[in-house]
Amino acid sequence: MCGIIGIYSNSNVNKKLFYGLNSLQHRGQESCGITVSNGESLKREKGMGLVIDVFNENRLNVLEGNLGIGHVRYSTAGGSHDYNTQPLMAFARGIEMSLAHNGNLINHQILRTRLEEDGIMFQTGIDTEVILFLIARYYKGDIVDAVKKTMGIIKGAYSIVLLLKDKLIAFRDPMGIRPLVLGQTESGDVIFSSENAPIEIIGAQVKRDILPGEIVVVDENGIKSHFIEGAKKPKHCIFEYVYFARNDATLDKVNSYNFRRRCGELLSIEAPCDVDLVVPVPDSGIPSAIGYSQEAKIPFAEGLVKNRYMGRTFIKPTQEEREMAVALKLNPLRHVIEGKRIVLLDDSIVRGTTSANLIKRMRESGAKEVHLRITSPPVEYPCYYGIDTPSRINLIAANNSVEEIREKIGADSLAFLSMDGLQRATLIRDDRFCKACFNGNYPVDPIVI
Repeated sequence: MCGIIGIYSNSNVNKKLFYGLNSLQHRGQESCGITVSNGESLKREKGMGLVIDVFNENRLNVLEGNLGIGHVRYSTAGGSHDYNTQPLMAFARGIEMSLAHNGNLINHQILRTRLEEDGIMFQTGIDTEVILFLIARYYKGDIVDAVKKTMGIIKGAYSIVLLLKDKLIAFRDPMGIRPLVLGQTESGDVIFSSENAPIEIIGAQVKRDILPGEIVVVDENGIKSHFIEGAKKPKHCIFEYVYFARNDATLDKVNSYNFRRRCGELLSIEAPCDVDLVVPVPDSGIPSAIGYSQEAKIPFAEGLVKNRYMGRTFIKPTQEEREMAVALKLNPLRHVIEGKRIVLLDDSIVRGTTSANLIKRMRESGAKEVHLRITSPPVEYPCYYGIDTPSRINLIAANNSVEEIREKIGADSLAFLSMDGLQRATLIRDDRFCKACFNGNYPVDPIVI
């Protein structure tokens, strides 16, 4: 999972991109980068680490231009290396291009092999480079035509911002699996972003979501929208609302906070628990715990103190780092939970690392009972569209029953939200969401891998 942003403005965009990427930092902490255009040429700065650490005043000052794109990354393919940091750059018929991508292609290895057989030498290990090379190959003066031809070949999930010296292009896969939002300021700035927070922080208004299969071009002539042929039924990733998106994110008409709160309410009805306190695993677990507490009429309490300077534990690249990150990130509040029966609310169990560690430490801090309620169904299947669960062997729910999971993580009881409850929490009747990680129904067949 990554975060992308693109801005077309009448003024310098370097600071706006910087602020925007900071508000997308939760979507990836391994690396980040910015490319800008001054109308004549592109300039890029990127590096490993957090946005605030990579971009000091000196690096930002060299990025002068009125349009640009940015990216924050955690690796789902290609590994955590400097050469995989985005945005990427390429040349086609004397034209510079730079591209940032959120998602994952399921046929990138096939396409990569074919391009290598044609003599292409790749400089990275990521699927983003395949997308950029295809656009460069098909570009013959019409960037929309090049993007359409590329979209006709690549398969999977992708939301992309593409920068030319005088144009900003944004496009989204035909099912809209990964989010992409459009915003504008009163002065005419146009912003594309993975979530609405950067748009609002910059001072713009959210206008709408980029539609599945849509290509939006912004240049001196304004904004123009194009679509690829063969529209498909939307399949927005529901795990965005469960875990990845910020609480203030509204993506494809679903607000993350309200969704999570409703999940908690529904779970309290499906799996009640006789306890003294409802305690969230912050941050995404807070709205769910509020909902559970209000519906069950059990007091809500902050029983875990979060280190705000730590990244997200699920998206750390190795298991050892994830385990250490849990200990550093969340610490039980003994004076709140000691002698109490606790129901812990969390958004999901993927590998089980966080849950087992937290339950053990809460017991060591004096909790009398620790029950766990998960506000999503069991994650039983790998995601091929940009979430780092490539094999079922890494998924605790794929290989264990609910009771076996309970025993492994050491909880007094364990329950998950039902699939029906998950759908009801969206307040949308028709099933326009990808739930492949829960039910194995993949909207784009991964067999082409």
